[in-house]
Amino acid sequence: MYELGTRFGIERRTVSNILKRHDVPMRRRGLSPEQVDDAIHLYNLGWSLARVGEHLGVDHTTVLTKLRERGIPTRDTHGRPRS
Repeated sequence: MYELGTRFGIERRTVSNILKRHDVPMRRRGLSPEQVDDAIHLYNLGWSLARVGEHLGVDHTTVLTKLRERGIPTRDTHGRPRS
């Protein structure tokens, strides 16, 4: 979906909606345990969730979910720890 979005200049969500509308089967990609380790490392270096997600080819919410599952404290949009 990310590649199609880039190729056609549209959002990933738009690609997803078009594919769903045409009943195209989709697979969930997610992150492997090694990729989660990489995401944690990059996030701890100060990368944003969006940047980590882009690097790994997933949405930032996927990264956030995996960090939370591992108990990693996250930052707000200003870089401050979330309460």
